[in-house]
Amino acid sequence: MAFPTTPTASSIKIIGLSPTLTSVTHSLKRQARSRGSQRWSIELGYPAMTRSQFAPLWAFVNAQQGQYSTFTFIPPIYGDTSGIATGTLLVNNVSNYAAGDSSITCDGLTDQLKAGDFIKFTGHDKVYTVTADGSTTIEIEPPLMSAVADNEVVIYNDVPFTMALVDDKQELSMGIDQLVGYSVKLVEVV
Repeated sequence: MAFPTTPTASSIKIIGLSPTLTSVTHSLKRQARSRGSQRWSIELGYPAMTRSQFAPLWAFVNAQQGQYSTFTFIPPIYGDTSGIATGTLLVNNVSNYAAGDSSITCDGLTDQLKAGDFIKFTGHDKVYTVTADGSTTIEIEPPLMSAVADNEVVIYNDVPFTMALVDDKQELSMGIDQLVGYSVKLVEVV
């Protein structure tokens, strides 16, 4: 199931969540450890809408049963590459890539992906960020959360994030002008 594209959000905030454990010693030395995980959070804000404009969105979020269900969301503007890459991008490694790898050799791309682009491997829920421009070697963050196989397709346009609602409670506000105000928070599910 896909998140509704209408009504259109007036603002979007994409947040990368990378939990880190940090401490500072008495001598002021900082120690930090990554918890080895990363996920995305997306916040959407909507302009004031009439009840009929708002109805499809309200029906969708209530059908999710709070945090229970998952759905796909393609962020406007950021769902596509910022470059002019074309072609079918395929993983190129007959021995596959293991969880933890962050440099992926690929083929089938004309031009290149740009640093900051999102990608996703078919059959996986996790979305990754490209950390350096590339066409045959793609550097990603976070490192792979699970193995990817040779010739697995890499999605770089219309990248679908697998999401859930952050909260079990959804609320709308209505002004004296009878226009509905609404915002929603989503979190990546992997």
